[in-house]
Amino acid sequence: MTQLGDVTVLITGATSGFGAASARRFAGAGARLVLCGRRTERLEQLQAELTVPVQALTLDVRDREAVLAAVAGLPPEFAGIDILINNAGLAAGLDPAQRASLDDWDRMVDTNVKGLLYVTRAVLPGMVARDRGHVINLGSVAGNYPYPGANAYGGTKAFVKQFSLDLRADLFGTKVRVTNIEPGLCETEFSLVRFGGDAERAAKVYEHTTPLSADDIAECIFWSATLPPHININRLEVMPVAQAFSGFAIDRRPPDP
Repeated sequence: MTQLGDVTVLITGATSGFGAASARRFAGAGARLVLCGRRTERLEQLQAELTVPVQALTLDVRDREAVLAAVAGLPPEFAGIDILINNAGLAAGLDPAQRASLDDWDRMVDTNVKGLLYVTRAVLPGMVARDRGHVINLGSVAGNYPYPGANAYGGTKAFVKQFSLDLRADLFGTKVRVTNIEPGLCETEFSLVRFGGDAERAAKVYEHTTPLSADDIAECIFWSATLPPHININRLEVMPVAQAFSGFAIDRRPPDP
């Protein structure tokens, strides 16, 4: 097994889903962890479960000043971030754009776009100064392919994809790597959050299928991060076998008289 005893990993959105699974995966290899999330109780539970050094930060990535202060205030043994996993994100609602909630749109942009920017900007100068590091962003197939109701969510994930590519351009000449992980259908709290806590509606998303799991995506993240340092995975799109692409939609209503 790859051993990462000298590696420090910062994970946002670490209280559930991909974030919690990634924390366990990297802890299994001995990495030091900086775990960020909004739910203090869950952070403490995860910290108690792990047997590696953990710095837990109750943090909302939408709060720019709090993000900058939290990263700047890390204890020396956690301050040299080697791997940043920008996992905090969400989908809110599935209504078509003409009926969608502007509050939901703001929430997705503030978290998926601005929050990711704040954390990246706080961590990146240290990586460049040390001439090593890896920024791993959590995108989505929704950033590549449209589907009804994805509107602002898909737009935020398209931003993550392009921002990841542009980071690679800016970091040319350094040894800092950038990867965008783009999951498809995956059973986590994602749909529960999207549907405002409606567990029955969320369960129907995964009914009669075999979706990806949080552990599947954590393994993809871990693999990307532990390849030899001269290898950069630019994008990794991963879907369950049960998911594929729809055909083009064609409106076949008869023309107006």
